[in-house]
This record gives sequence, C-alpha cells and structure tokens, in this order.
Amino acid sequence: MNKENKKMAQERRAQEREAEQRKARLMKLLPILLIAACAVIAAVILFVRKNGSSTQNQAQQETANASLSGSASAKGEDSKATASDDQAEAAGQPVDGSQETEASGGSMQVAEFDASALKGCYDISGDELTYVQIKVKDYGTITAALDATIAPVSVENFVSLAKDGFYDGLTFHRIIDGFMIQGGDPNGNGTGGSGKNIKGEFEANNVKNPITHVRGAVSMARSQAPDSASSQFFIVQSDSDFLDGQYAGFGYVTEGMEIVDQICKDAKPTDQNGSIASADQPVIESVTVVE
Repeated sequence: MNKENKKMAQERRAQEREAEQRKARLMKLLPILLIAACAVIAAVILFVRKNGSSTQNQAQQETANASLSGSASAKGEDSKATASDDQAEAAGQPVDGSQETEASGGSMQVAEFDASALKGCYDISGDELTYVQIKVKDYGTITAALDATIAPVSVENFVSLAKDGFYDGLTFHRIIDGFMIQGGDPNGNGTGGSGKNIKGEFEANNVKNPITHVRGAVSMARSQAPDSASSQFFIVQSDSDFLDGQYAGFGYVTEGMEIVDQICKDAKPTDQNGSIASADQPVIESVTVVE
C-alpha cells in the first residue's frame, strides 16, 4: 500500500513539474506573442489607412473624369466632344487695385493679377497675360487673367472664340458645388464644341504646365482623348490639384469668385455628374477680351 501511495505521489509530482515547465515556456513565449500581435494590428491599421486614402483619391479622379467619356458618347462624337472636367478650388480671393482700360464701347474695370492670391501656387504675374471678363446673366462679371506664356494654344483658342462672340448666349451646363462650374458648350449638354480641337497643354500630354487647379483656376474641359479640347472650359471652385497634369489650366480668376460661389450654391444638379436642366443653366451673356 505504501508502495502504491509512493508511486502515486511521484506521478503527481511529475505532473506538477510538467505543468510548471509548460507554464514557464508559455511565460517565455508571451512577450514574443504580444509583440507579434501588436505588429499584426499595426500592419492592419496601416493597410486600412493607405487603402482608404487610395480609394478616396481614385474616387475623386473617377468623379472628375466620369463625364468625359459619358457625355461624349451621348451623341457618339468622341472626337468633337469636349465634355467633362474636374472638381476644384482655385487661386485666392478677389484682388484689389483695379485699373481703367478702354475697351470696345466704353471703359471697364479690371484687377491686375495679384500673385499673393495664389497662396504659394505658380506665380503667373510675370507672364504674358490676357484679361477677359465673363458676364453671367443675373450674377455679374467674372474677370480672369489668361496665361499665354504657359498655355499659348489654349489662350489663343479661347480669346479667338470670345472675340468672335462664340460664347455669347451659351451657358454653364455642369455645376458641382465644392468642385467647379463648366460651360462653353453650344449644345448645352457636354457634347458640343466649336468644331475645332486643340492640343492638350498638360503634362500627361507631354506639355509642361505648372498652373495648378486650385480655387479660381481656369482650365480646358475635354473628353478622354488628350487633344479633344475645343470650346468648353471650367472654373475651379475648390482646390482640386489632383487634376494637375491631366487638364490644361490656362489662367486664374482675379475678380468674381463670389459669383462662382453663388452659381454653385444656386445650382440644382439632376445627377451626380453636376448636369443642370436646360432651363436652369446660368447664361453667359458675353465673354469680352480686355484690350
């Protein structure tokens, strides 16, 4: 009996020693397991943040380009369509210091370009600038400085159309509050142009263009084809520099961004692409070149 008790006691001690050894091994592994778990959690958080940011940027780009192919295909005129644009806010507040300049039929007030309004963006003040005034019915006049040094083709095309009266009576057919207003389409739906396409002056099309799509930037709309810009243009309401390198910025608004803001505020888009019903489209009464 004593032998049996002794044997049982030995077995219990052996089991206890084994349990203690397992516990000791686990305690040694615990810090390693904790470190590994933290590393996994950190990797997951980093992946989620990175993926979320990438998805947001992709969504912005898709929103900006959505109407490019969509509106162009409405009439199957991809080569002529100069539909979609982009979302954005451009350069600065209205500037002070206007000067009187004689123009056809009387005098007009234009604000000289003020580089301080660009908030660190590319300074166009030393470039060859052409001022235009875009008069919008019931809203007022937007003045812009167009940079022929950076985007000579876009500026020459816009100025030529303006002098011919092409824009008079056309509309802003696409408006997205917090992004931009787009106009200059004779069809009023994003499918039309002047009948002439121009070179896309932007980096993706092998043309250096430092004009950035911040609040107030003026840029050419186009279809997916890089050289499809024609008459349609857009004015950026909110900074949208993700458009840089993809669209031909050719100037900045110097006066009248409050008009752009009001147009955006009043807009009633019929879809997520910013399409405005024909009867509700703000009318461009005239685009005048200040000479």
